[in-house]
Amino acid sequence: MSATASAADSINKPQPELPKVIFFDVNETLLDLGNVAESVTKALNGRDDLVTSWFTTMLHYSLVSNAINDYHHFSDIGIAALQLVAQQQHIPLTQAEAKQAIQVPFGDLQPHKDVIQALKQFQAMGIKLVTLTNSSDSGIQSQLKNARLTQYFDDSLTVQSLQIFKPDLRVYQWALAEMDIDAEQSMLVAAHGWDIAGAAKAGMQTAFIQRPGKYQFELFDKADYVASDLIELVEQLSAAKQP
Repeated sequence: MSATASAADSINKPQPELPKVIFFDVNETLLDLGNVAESVTKALNGRDDLVTSWFTTMLHYSLVSNAINDYHHFSDIGIAALQLVAQQQHIPLTQAEAKQAIQVPFGDLQPHKDVIQALKQFQAMGIKLVTLTNSSDSGIQSQLKNARLTQYFDDSLTVQSLQIFKPDLRVYQWALAEMDIDAEQSMLVAAHGWDIAGAAKAGMQTAFIQRPGKYQFELFDKADYVASDLIELVEQLSAAKQP
């Protein structure tokens, strides 16, 4: 299904009230991971077809971490996932090389072209903006600063204090408590179907940003809003706000 068709389906659904707080996923939703993909490809001997395998492996082991109560920083899981994929493909890769391949590009991510304009528009609508990520506290602070996005957010929440990764329901429940907001008065914006599923199950409004190659999972409820980028989401929320 195309982004346009998905957006049309979403608009035809009864829309909830305008959220008072919007929580944003960061990596891929706000920040372009293109340079991370290039770095991972280079580390894996030019195998760009393995980038998706690496990212999926990283997500898989973050959920294993939740299941066995053995927390590690998300970047460390990413490094170990890269080593694992390299081993599976018989590609020589030291821990130091894997660390370099992950940490350097993740520290220098730039926002997608639609992000800054949209964040300004959300602010003008009087909505509180908060990041909610699987990154560490220091990691997200560095990312937002380097991407020149810090000024647009009222707060920044990470899973480090909980030591539980999204999409565990406890993460969303904790974030709602931290912001002292009811679930139905909040929204999660993400480019990941699994993040949308978790937030929806926690009772939050949801908006799926269909970045290239991103789709929702058919067995879960669809997001309240579907947009090709954040500017389109602003337009949808503005329309919903009209009497």
